[in-house]
Amino acid sequence: MKARKTALMGILCAQALALSFLENLIPAMPFMPPGAKPGFSNIVTMFTALTMGLPQAMCVTVIKAAFAGVTRGFTAFCMSLAGGVLSTLAMWLLTRVKSEWFGFIGVAVISAVCHNIGQLLAAVIFTGTKAVLGYAPVLMIFSVVTGIVTGTILCVIMPVLQKQSRFFMSEKLK
Repeated sequence: MKARKTALMGILCAQALALSFLENLIPAMPFMPPGAKPGFSNIVTMFTALTMGLPQAMCVTVIKAAFAGVTRGFTAFCMSLAGGVLSTLAMWLLTRVKSEWFGFIGVAVISAVCHNIGQLLAAVIFTGTKAVLGYAPVLMIFSVVTGIVTGTILCVIMPVLQKQSRFFMSEKLK
């Protein structure tokens, strides 16, 4: 069973990295805040938090941050890690405490907001000024929009992700 869980984690990490890579290919659009990304890879992180637990979801988060570091540099690593850890903690907590109140979309919105809060805090540390917090209102609006999108996508693809997980965790693989 341990090998199956490891294989499933490898697949989930690969899916998150693929979505992160594809996200980087999206050109800047006039309606998007500079540097903002839709957060599609968080779909995989949220699924992992829901089905496997916090340690595994944090593993996906750290792998995504390392990928950001390798492809975009140390600052991107720190920003991704700060936002990702806060976001992953929020999504895990919300799925454990009356998740039916929030649903996938509510959890996705709150975790997107937390992700941007984490990144803003990292930016304050990097720049040494609180001036970057002026960017917060725009990012919060964007968080709500992207959270709705990623939560909706998770609702649609959840059966496929569950089927994938059942395949790896099935006793029939022996």
